[in-house]
Amino acid sequence: MRVYQGHQGLPREARGAVVALGNFDGVHRGHAAVLDLARALADTLAAPAGAAVFTPHPRRVFAPDAPPFRLMNDAQRIRALAAAGAGLVHHIRFDAALSAMSPEAFVDAVLDTGLGLKGVVTGADFCFGKGRAGSAGDLQRLCAERGIATRIAAAVSGDGDGGKISSSDVRDALREGRPQDAERLLGRPFAIEGEVAEGDQRGRLLGFPTANIALGDYLRPAFGVYATRTHLPDGQSVFGVANLGRRPTVDGHSERLEVHLFDFDADLYGQTVETDLIAFIRPEQKFDGLDALKAQIAADSAEARRRLQS
Repeated sequence: MRVYQGHQGLPREARGAVVALGNFDGVHRGHAAVLDLARALADTLAAPAGAAVFTPHPRRVFAPDAPPFRLMNDAQRIRALAAAGAGLVHHIRFDAALSAMSPEAFVDAVLDTGLGLKGVVTGADFCFGKGRAGSAGDLQRLCAERGIATRIAAAVSGDGDGGKISSSDVRDALREGRPQDAERLLGRPFAIEGEVAEGDQRGRLLGFPTANIALGDYLRPAFGVYATRTHLPDGQSVFGVANLGRRPTVDGHSERLEVHLFDFDADLYGQTVETDLIAFIRPEQKFDGLDALKAQIAADSAEARRRLQS
């Protein structure tokens, strides 16, 4: 996988690709269909296939105080795009200057002169340029005038009811405590990746040590207890149980993921791990003291093992 930053001053080998263009937050099954069409077009043009994504997400620029909403970080997005068939990724810097470009200026400066594309593929609902004035049809017309081949990918249905898969659907499923539905839309479990930080050691004192991970700019799924699978830097994947939220029993305030790994005892401090949310067990709640909390963690662990085995 080759990754390039910006659209100016790129080396020769970075130019001449066919790209799937969009935000691709989550790289869900609908996004994968756009990548499939980009790879098919690239084959006909004897060009490399890849993706061109905006960073940061435009919502973060237009609404900087909006609550966290991301479905994946940039490293996860790169891995997911690679798994979907992208051989390269262009990170297009989204800022005030880019957002002020007209559709024509964007195609000229970014897609043609900047990336030197041979082809571009988007979904039918793609909008671009100042005020989102440009449509997918405008993209086709403007690219054709500049010799850039285009394709518009058909929407992928989420439930067989004609409704297309969207990142908003995934977010709704997670906020409502439906990680299995999110997994069906994504084609993989929703996962939170981050560095393991030292906590207050309360879990260890209770007999259930945890790996503590800050949530950062991730969307907040329903707060509560989840059955999980955590991927470690050495390639191991370990089942576990996690609390996602504020820990009301101990008057916690910071929002974080605390994962207890089953049958595992090693120091993970400072290491980056990725935790899949497999199944939602129960909402977060406050207990009358640490003994009650310890008993509930034991019950949650047993339930998580049962869910994971099934």
